[in-house]
Amino acid sequence: MSPSTPPAPTPGAPSSLSAGLRSPVALLRWLWSAYMTPGEPGRATSQQELRWIYTAWLAAFALKMLGSSWDVSWHFRWLRDDLAPPHLLNSAGTALVVALVVFATYSGHGVDRRALRLMQGGIGVFLVAIPIDIVNHRVNGLDITSWSPSHALLYLGTAVMLAGALRGWWLYAAPGRVRDLVSLGLWLFFVEDVLFPNQHQEYGVLALAAHRAGHSTAEPSLLDFAAAQGQSPEQFMLPVPSWVHPAWLVCAGLLALVVARRTVGLRWTATLLAGSYLGYRAVAWVLLTGAGFPPSVLPVMLLAGAVLVDLATTARVPGWLAALPVTAGVALAALAQSAVAVIPPWDWAAVPVVAAGFALLWGAVDRLTATPAFARWQLPVEPAAAGRPDTPVLVGDGGASPR
Repeated sequence: MSPSTPPAPTPGAPSSLSAGLRSPVALLRWLWSAYMTPGEPGRATSQQELRWIYTAWLAAFALKMLGSSWDVSWHFRWLRDDLAPPHLLNSAGTALVVALVVFATYSGHGVDRRALRLMQGGIGVFLVAIPIDIVNHRVNGLDITSWSPSHALLYLGTAVMLAGALRGWWLYAAPGRVRDLVSLGLWLFFVEDVLFPNQHQEYGVLALAAHRAGHSTAEPSLLDFAAAQGQSPEQFMLPVPSWVHPAWLVCAGLLALVVARRTVGLRWTATLLAGSYLGYRAVAWVLLTGAGFPPSVLPVMLLAGAVLVDLATTARVPGWLAALPVTAGVALAALAQSAVAVIPPWDWAAVPVVAAGFALLWGAVDRLTATPAFARWQLPVEPAAAGRPDTPVLVGDGGASPR
């Protein structure tokens, strides 16, 4: 497929975006007639069309992130409710993702075969996880922890969807500021999804402190439920060992920033993403506490690690070696944060083990990204025709061209 030019306007096309938004029904009818036509992955798509498609992806994941941020705070105040407002907000984002995956599957716009499979697989895992989670709650009651298997499937499904969107956008978007900005936006959602489980401890440590001080932020019905399950407030609010938060922050959160830095390539990619994530969490903290919801701890120590990741990558320090000082820097930042504010329980004795694990993971990323197989994987792939295998193609300015 060679770089495409915008198609001639379809009859009935709105004269401008504002004109289309003034008549949304007519706009949807035009979009359906113009773009919901069958096609294979890798179909010619102009840059303007690509921007519209991936702006919709950004909107979908923004809804999901807003809903999930509200949801975790909601569950530290009230008992679970299937139709709670944060669930509905997250569901709106999921519905938009489903629509986008259906569109990509049917039309082939903006994706290659691998990106499409990631999108389909991710939404499949997510949709399967929803009834599993509902059954889990019906059988076992409230499952407040972020670390349950059914919740893990939800995070995994979202991560795989995002991997597909990241691949599709990076393959077909023309190099430049727009490609970088949209990539950073998608990576921000990816990092937030990876770090989301740690929010249980970041809410739980403050919720437990408030309970011990005699002014619990949870409704009595939530505390009564915990007691009925035979759980103490400590077990209910901080149900995982104290090594989990530092291990996940470093070995999952920072590893995601390492991959983002290698992919996007901007000098301060990891720092921008960590700063944006913490900025979002700060704004959410103000809005949620202003509405009477429980507060959370912000993992500011993440920013120290992100800066060190960018510096180490710029200096071309091998990952197995850089991981040790980066982890030490995060631990020192956490120690400083604990001196001026509350942080989740940290098992400081586990930090050397965390550093060793991060060194293995970062070193593995370095080795993997240096292989010819990985270089081939980065090329878009046309669907297999009868009697021949998948065909790699090279990316041109805003599209792929046959090798």
